[in-house]
Amino acid sequence: MNVQRLTTGPVGTNVWVVSDLRTREAIAVDTATPSVRWLTQTLADEGWDLRYIISTHRHWDHIGDNAEAVIATGATLAAHVADRHGLEHPDSQSAPFPIPPSVPALDLAEGSRIRFGDIDLTVLHTPGHTEGSVCLLSNEQRVLFSGDTLFASGWGRTDLPGGDAEMMIDSLSRLATMDPGLTVLPGHGPETTIGREQPWLQSVAQERKLPF
Repeated sequence: MNVQRLTTGPVGTNVWVVSDLRTREAIAVDTATPSVRWLTQTLADEGWDLRYIISTHRHWDHIGDNAEAVIATGATLAAHVADRHGLEHPDSQSAPFPIPPSVPALDLAEGSRIRFGDIDLTVLHTPGHTEGSVCLLSNEQRVLFSGDTLFASGWGRTDLPGGDAEMMIDSLSRLATMDPGLTVLPGHGPETTIGREQPWLQSVAQERKLPF
């Protein structure tokens, strides 16, 4: 697995491109604005074939270049069914620029599989930041793409559209039980590991409240 990151946009969104080294098939996770030029140049430079664009959730800072990226690459756009409406009818009022609508061609749900080349990612439905927030897990590669569910020393806000603190507690409690060796690649900020975050995640699970 080869992973490349672009941090872009007014709130520093991480755009991830993940490729299979044998087949050169790839996916993109969260095509924020602006990212299409970097994405297409990366694909051309590496000779990669983009199969999927995965939206981890529906907020404007993660979906702004979805429509353009689909046209530019021919990739299949995928998102959790609970956030589909937010991609098709984005909340541009909260964004600093217009967000074009994008239509997922693949609805994701808990346990959905994203396969490209020899890589197999499992979709974990982790609501709380939005109703349809997801993480993408590779047990074999020991990687978790966490979107805005889990950050280094933090989690996604629950006071934004679609947020729910109780659901976030449930999702973080679930992540607290995962392999501490998993590398976490979040929607914002630096990478971390489950092990590094586990002490406070376990407190969330035990106390049933967000710590700060």
